[in-house]
Amino acid sequence: MKDIDQYLTIPTWRFLDESLSARTRSALESFAADDTLCQLVGQQVSVPTVRTWVHDNTIVLGIQDHRLPHLEQALPAIHSAGYRTIVRNSGGLAVVLDEGVLNISIVLSEQSGSIDISVGYDVMLAFVRMLFPEVADKIEAYEIVGSYCPGSYDLSIDGKKFAGISQRRLRQGVAVQVYLCVEGSGSARAALVKELYGTGLGGEETKFKYPVIRPETMASLSELLGEPLTTGDVNLRVQQLLNGLAENVQAGGFREDEMELYTYYLNRVVERNAKMIARG
Repeated sequence: MKDIDQYLTIPTWRFLDESLSARTRSALESFAADDTLCQLVGQQVSVPTVRTWVHDNTIVLGIQDHRLPHLEQALPAIHSAGYRTIVRNSGGLAVVLDEGVLNISIVLSEQSGSIDISVGYDVMLAFVRMLFPEVADKIEAYEIVGSYCPGSYDLSIDGKKFAGISQRRLRQGVAVQVYLCVEGSGSARAALVKELYGTGLGGEETKFKYPVIRPETMASLSELLGEPLTTGDVNLRVQQLLNGLAENVQAGGFREDEMELYTYYLNRVVERNAKMIARG
């Protein structure tokens, strides 16, 4: 098995900066982008890639969230608060995206050997620690009970979660994704999801155990570091880090010859989302 650093310190990284350009677009487009990169990187048509992305107010629901018994009663409050909702056809539970949340995807290839799920998580953990050297030794990975979308790779400082990691695997490509709550109030985001589950469950018992959200378990990096940090600041750190990790960084969006594949994956995720909503 490769040492984690060997996945990060490589000759060439590709960098897709969609921290501004994706903001007003649907988060479905980001799922399509990562699926496209999974195939391109997985089949070694592209070098390993880092993509940064930010979307305006969106709550991304997981499949289990879509099965809440009173979801239809819960959605109006979310929509009236200015958030749109989409459903992803994958694991995980509800997460909040907004202008203060920077998402980072690291896309690697399994052509030269399989990458264990735990290794994918550890690669992102190492990357985030490199992004924030001033608190690297304080960033821990374990489940934060009371947070939204809890998992064993919740990232926290002093017991307060500021990030969560997920993975997408397709065509020998591995996309490891992290959402970083950079700006604003982490507890306010968690309160939105708490309301979703409170109204969506309506006091009913369900086979699936939804998390009991305690907003105080979540915070933004600005709150945790005690300084005004923006998504733009962290996006710049990503670029600087990549320049330090690689001899060459290829910047730019999808090339013309890659857009056909992106359009294919975009149509696929849009159709899946429409089916999920229709099924509800």
